[in-house]
Amino acid sequence: MPTTHADQEIDFSGLSYPQEGALVSYIEDFGKFELDSKKGETTCSSVLLCAYDESVNKFEGLEGAAYLTSHSLIIHGLQDYIPVCLLTFYFYTRSLSISKNSNYIKYSKEPDVDSKKDYIYDRRKLLSENVPENSIVLIDGPIIGGNMATATIDLNKQLSSKGAVPICFVKNSSSNMVTDNIAELRGRYNSDMHWAYGFLRPGERTNLFKYTDGVNPNLTKVFCYVKAFDVSPQRIELDLTTYSRHAGNIDDLFDLVYYLLLAQGDLRNPQIRSIAIAEKYARATLKLINFEQMMIDLGITPTMNQERFAW
Repeated sequence: MPTTHADQEIDFSGLSYPQEGALVSYIEDFGKFELDSKKGETTCSSVLLCAYDESVNKFEGLEGAAYLTSHSLIIHGLQDYIPVCLLTFYFYTRSLSISKNSNYIKYSKEPDVDSKKDYIYDRRKLLSENVPENSIVLIDGPIIGGNMATATIDLNKQLSSKGAVPICFVKNSSSNMVTDNIAELRGRYNSDMHWAYGFLRPGERTNLFKYTDGVNPNLTKVFCYVKAFDVSPQRIELDLTTYSRHAGNIDDLFDLVYYLLLAQGDLRNPQIRSIAIAEKYARATLKLINFEQMMIDLGITPTMNQERFAW
């Protein structure tokens, strides 16, 4: 029986910020800052919170590759969560003869790349249409680089126009934006995550840095690293417009992040509680469709060595 592979994280390692980018400046003096979970809890009860995550099933066939994706946005209610989910299906093939006979099959020379592009545009549609005004929206994944950075920046602008505050989270990264650009750190660490893990104690964050693309200066992000537990830290990213508008209460936002990390309380999966809930809805929505059987009914022949992980 052929298998699909669900609930995998999307790998954007090949779509990072272009190497021409440079760490331009410190937003704050170099150092570390203590986080306050009590203040974060107070902030949590006084703001409108949303969170986004996704889950993916991929089916590798001889005729092409199929992707079933569940995009999940949750809104905090008084005693529960309000979910908004979007299910998308795409089939990509390198066969012109197959694709020309259907409006629902996409011809693609690079299905992996095109699937990520469609994912990003679908995410932007869901969030721009459903994130409430004046809310804080926590998004799993980076402010994406490469050719797709513009789509994410546009999303942030759309959300900001509604008074929303988008904050992006990166759990896994081999990026060395900091360690390559600070002389005393250069060559001493495998990655920024490696440096931040040793530099921070649990309950601390680094100072904020600003990173600007060397080709397109409009692609700028502000970021720091947060260590909630004695495990690998996370990178928190904001676009420059979001930071500029909320610089006065930036500590409140980071205290909120720290509180939500503690509220999740899972050392094996130390992510934002709200994002973890969104992920559960995404996975549950995928299970509404028997993807394997659907592909078989469509006559798709599974490959012998179907990849274990999506994306």
